Amino acid sequence: MSIIVWRRRRGDLALAAAVLFAQSVPFLFDPEPWQLAGYLPVVGSALPLVFRRKAPLLCLLLTELCVGAYDLIGTGPAQPVWYGALVGLYTVADLAPKWHRVAALAITAIGLTATVGAPATAARELLTWSAAYALGALTRGRRELARANARQAAELAAARERARIAADLHDILGHAFSMMVVQAEAGAAVAQRDPERAGTAFDAIATAGRDAMRQLRQAVGTLKDRPPPGLANLGDLVGQAELAGLHVRVRSSGTPRELPTDVQLAAYRMVQEALTNVVKHAQAGTVELRTGWTGGGFRLSVADDGVGSARPAAGGHGLSGMRERIAAAGGEVTVGTGLHGKGFKVEAVFP
Repeated sequence: MSIIVWRRRRGDLALAAAVLFAQSVPFLFDPEPWQLAGYLPVVGSALPLVFRRKAPLLCLLLTELCVGAYDLIGTGPAQPVWYGALVGLYTVADLAPKWHRVAALAITAIGLTATVGAPATAARELLTWSAAYALGALTRGRRELARANARQAAELAAARERARIAADLHDILGHAFSMMVVQAEAGAAVAQRDPERAGTAFDAIATAGRDAMRQLRQAVGTLKDRPPPGLANLGDLVGQAELAGLHVRVRSSGTPRELPTDVQLAAYRMVQEALTNVVKHAQAGTVELRTGWTGGGFRLSVADDGVGSARPAAGGHGLSGMRERIAAAGGEVTVGTGLHGKGFKVEAVFP
């Protein structure tokens, strides 16, 4: 038995005991003699509460029958013994299926019509029983709303995860294929006159392919015991870019400190996307990668000396995805002119 189920059963036992106690107190102070038969309906109106969650309608029927029996026997103190029945009606409104709720309302209405005499008494009891049902219906509505919100949150989380995986696949495959194409073209061009250089190019292709496969497995969660790439893995990206023929300068300022995992992954993907774009489009010779820790923030930039434009539109879909990824990690992306007044620069700032 789970802890939640045990707690609920213990609570229902306590509730049944409380109802029995409340309806037994008048017997202790009643100056008139009473018989055991007059007390049995009191017990019968409390005991069904023990299984009220498992069989709400049956619990209500038994408690309401005991309410009628108490009035019919008439040897006990003058008191209402509806407490158990009111809890039963609340439980039906909260937990029972629709047709059980309709049946409960019909049975309760018939019982009130048959047993209540004066109009004032009828109005009071109608208000009391209606309030019990309304509270149960309100509880059911709040629970259903909470479930709907939980389902919506789960669907949103799943959509975000799909978007994250799609962005990771875009970054991983785009970077790997760009490096592999560049190296393949270079290898093919020098295969005849410089076999050693061609071999280096093909080794770079194999390295890029293996790295892409490793990251793909991480992206889809098959290597959950391995952390996602971060700042410590930027050297791998730099090495791949240099194999593609770029000269990469790495600059760092400030005192490094540990950053959240989502920030590190966003930074890694930004550098990956930026270097991929340089290899594919910039016709650059030099790239500068800067990291900086200032105060409580972190700054990261990639600048080249190629032919890229400083306009935001030049980044295309890759820049748009980069902005979204950085924003999701709490940062902001800006773009501008690259090295020596030429090329392109992308910078991310995390507060």
